[in-house]
Amino acid sequence: MAHPSMQADTRTPGRSPGVLPDFTEPAEPEGSVELRERVEQELARYLGTRRGEAAAIGPVFGEAVDALSRFVLGGGKRIRPTFAWWGWRGAGGDPASAEADGVLRALSALELIQASALVHDDLIDASATRRGRPTVHVEFAARHADAGWSGPPARFGAAAAILLGDLALTWADDLYWDSGVAVEALARGAEAWRGMRTEVLGGQFLDVHTQATGDESAAAALRIDRYKTAAYTVERPLHLGAALAGADDTLITAYRRFGADIGVAFQLRDDLLGVFGDPEVTGKPAGDDLREGKRTLLLALALEKAGPARAEITAALGDPELTPDTVERLRGLFLELGAVQAVEQRIAALTGAALDALTTADIAEPASTTLQELAVRATRRHR
Repeated sequence: MAHPSMQADTRTPGRSPGVLPDFTEPAEPEGSVELRERVEQELARYLGTRRGEAAAIGPVFGEAVDALSRFVLGGGKRIRPTFAWWGWRGAGGDPASAEADGVLRALSALELIQASALVHDDLIDASATRRGRPTVHVEFAARHADAGWSGPPARFGAAAAILLGDLALTWADDLYWDSGVAVEALARGAEAWRGMRTEVLGGQFLDVHTQATGDESAAAALRIDRYKTAAYTVERPLHLGAALAGADDTLITAYRRFGADIGVAFQLRDDLLGVFGDPEVTGKPAGDDLREGKRTLLLALALEKAGPARAEITAALGDPELTPDTVERLRGLFLELGAVQAVEQRIAALTGAALDALTTADIAEPASTTLQELAVRATRRHR
């Protein structure tokens, strides 16, 4: 049963059929801002050291790395290194120890994996904006068009995004292994590191394949959520942090159960925000997930109950020219069909199960409490 504090508010709002339940987003756990700033400092330092190497290959490559650096440092919740850090702390990692700086450096590499995934995902989905700014492929296509270079600007933008996304993934590996953490500790983390990178790419492929084949099942949507998001967002970062600290199998198993459930719940919240979120807060146009034709659990549950409205929903899905009025109409349908309430209930159930998993292992404080607070925040966020 879900923890009482996790119960979702499923009241139908009165202002508009396109507004989500009005719950209060929990405050960040103590020290979160400082941790995020330390991660960003590590990333800025590392990207700065690699910039000269890139510029030596060619000035234009150095300028491209500047664009990647702006993308990496231009926002984000830093949720992956945050969960990994508290996973390390919960396994006995001491923030005052000599190894702490190296551990934080190694865990900061998770943000370069995230950058790679986002750059590629934006290209795959043909997204125009990310965090309120042009996506990487759009930015480089505009550079091409403004300069009047030969060839199609969109092709150049796509090529730049692929290469910069690949570079971020490569540098993530470099930063992890060159972090200064003891070799034996890095080797303990290798299983999580390898598994995470394969899982996120596999999840992305499942997403592309599902959209191409038109699989509308809830099972397909949840499988994508499990591998494309949950594994590299919460589950494997916790696994990585615990492994670096030398955790036993009991703790790693508990962390992975917790992380898998919270990671899926995190993605389900993201799916709701992709349809109902405020663009001023999310940084993405309203209804963008509908225009991209994303096969989410929200959509799967709506189609299961749609009846005569099924044709209307499927006709709109994947239409890049979807109007605000049509988006609003679809929002209303999702609410009327009970799909939104069902997703909220699934989020609550997953969060409750995740919190239960934490009770199966001995997790050092303050990590145990902080992980519970992070779970609440990840699943009740507004952006």
